[in-house]
Amino acid sequence: MSARHPLDLMVRSLCLRVPLSSASREAVMALPHTIRSLDPSAYLVREGEVPSQCGVLVSGFAYRQKTTGTGSRQIVALHMPGDAVDFQHLFLNVADHSVQMLTAGKVAFVPRSSLQSLARSNAEVAEAIFTKILVESSIFREWVLNVGRRKARERIAHILCELGARLEALGLAGEYGYELPMTQEQLGDAVGLTPVHVNRTLKALVGEGLIDRCNRSIRFPNWQNIRDLAGFNERYLHNVSQSPS
Repeated sequence: MSARHPLDLMVRSLCLRVPLSSASREAVMALPHTIRSLDPSAYLVREGEVPSQCGVLVSGFAYRQKTTGTGSRQIVALHMPGDAVDFQHLFLNVADHSVQMLTAGKVAFVPRSSLQSLARSNAEVAEAIFTKILVESSIFREWVLNVGRRKARERIAHILCELGARLEALGLAGEYGYELPMTQEQLGDAVGLTPVHVNRTLKALVGEGLIDRCNRSIRFPNWQNIRDLAGFNERYLHNVSQSPS
């Protein structure tokens, strides 16, 4: 069996919301790219730099982050296999935030100029990229609500639900279960809590029978119960085709 094409998951991610013709899928697959293996914490994007390429996660996870003047970090987004982590700088000439690897993984680096040319010449691909950026904006809004208005248990339950739903949409999760790619410190930086508070909250969710946890393996004994606690509604993920019926 031949190995999966490095951009296959990216095409699947784009097609999740905007169906692409076979010609458009082939055009994406034909983009020039170089593959690199990166360690956890390696930078894909550095704030202040001029973007020259767009990293596509072939395997592994990454996170978007901003830091305060004193060095405190806020994780503002998570990215998973198939995500192009720098669509947001496709037509911006300076990076306003950083993206780092969350886990070890392989990344296909596509020249920004090649992506720009494809987006300008192929309306289907341009629509898919634009839609992907809009969905990322929708997820950002939900994360602002999560940090700003939900209590600790709800915040953590919500992000656990989101990861499960997003992984399942790409066929990367089992039935209501997956391997959490984040440490408790990183989870805290995503939901605005200390690692101690995260640890205590996870134990409470286990004690209440809302999650099963073994190291980083997360399962949901009752999906509806954890959804109800989190106030989780998949609407903001837009995991359906956006084409008019």
